[in-house]
Amino acid sequence: MNLLKIARVPAPTVSLDTTVLQAVQQMCEIRVGAVSVIKHDELVGIFTERDIVRRVAVQGLSMDSTRMSDVMTSPVKVVHADTCPSEALSIMATNRFRHLPIVGDGMKLKGMLSLSRVLYWVVEDQSQELKALDAYLCADGPGG
Repeated sequence: MNLLKIARVPAPTVSLDTTVLQAVQQMCEIRVGAVSVIKHDELVGIFTERDIVRRVAVQGLSMDSTRMSDVMTSPVKVVHADTCPSEALSIMATNRFRHLPIVGDGMKLKGMLSLSRVLYWVVEDQSQELKALDAYLCADGPGG
């Protein structure tokens, strides 16, 4: 399973010079909980709703003048598109992440995986497995 099938593609991005206010406005506009911070087309950080609380609000920083370079999470834990969803979910659960960037060669951002999208995929996958099992068990065939 290619993670890009369940991720947000393209991932929302901002630059190192983007202000917190600009990032938050973008996050609200497109209804996401995180943005990837990009420099020269490569992932250098991530900025999440938790960062707004822990690194901006609690510290009393100005949203108008504080830049991503000052409050982003870096280095960033990432996965590749060929990582299986259950492994990505395990990484997210273990590290208490709600967002996990998907990268290709050279930290080129490919997409953003959210916990809700992974859980939705898991539920759908398990539902299909249960339907198949139910159909098998309830089939009235020879010896049934």
